[in-house]
Amino acid sequence: MKYLPLFILFLIGCTPKATQQLSNPSIQINHRVPDLQPDRYNVAFLIMDGVYNTELTAPYDIFQHTIFRKGVKQMNTFMVANTLQPITSFEGMRILPDYNYLEDKLPSIDILVVPSAEGHLDKDLEDTKMLEFVRKTAARAQYVTSHCDGSFVLAKSGILDGVESTTFPGDVKAYREMFPSLTVHEEVLFVHDGKFITSAGGAKSFEASLYLCEVLYGKVIADQLAKGMVIKWDLGAVPHKVVE
Repeated sequence: MKYLPLFILFLIGCTPKATQQLSNPSIQINHRVPDLQPDRYNVAFLIMDGVYNTELTAPYDIFQHTIFRKGVKQMNTFMVANTLQPITSFEGMRILPDYNYLEDKLPSIDILVVPSAEGHLDKDLEDTKMLEFVRKTAARAQYVTSHCDGSFVLAKSGILDGVESTTFPGDVKAYREMFPSLTVHEEVLFVHDGKFITSAGGAKSFEASLYLCEVLYGKVIADQLAKGMVIKWDLGAVPHKVVE
């Protein structure tokens, strides 16, 4: 028993120090520029505080796994934000962006992914610099995809004018009210119109991402990617709309 107070003092002495180190805002973060391989699609994920985990990690998982497929043009995946400081997701994950789109020289972006975030129905739509980044990137990209309320960002930037789309089922009414001139589909999991693929989000972000892979690589590769993620993939069984 005589050693117990010393043990307690040890715990008390260590715990606050660890907490202080983790929460200290002055800690320097070693930024690492991603190693982008040539002859691949460059896929940028636009993230910000409040980003939802699933809408980010679902497409990221699918696209990153293309590096294990042979004989195809694989994908470089990376994240962009308006800072290089950690981004905190809605669920509390801390994520380090790879590029600051306000300051860094960005690689060419072939595919832009806009996951949903907590502020996509209000405050994020007032971020004029972010919206301008989306507009400029979309003009050059081969594909632009959104998940859940990420479609609000695309619509607010103006790039969905004349484009059919969808969004999170519970926010279809708000989407129609905010963008009355747009055609929005409610009973589908994703809509493909030209270079734009918008999805209902959530776990169905996997399906929309697999669909893009099937468009780019064909059914065999899409099936392999799905199998690797233990996903049952059958495009015919997924409610969707392709605008001809």
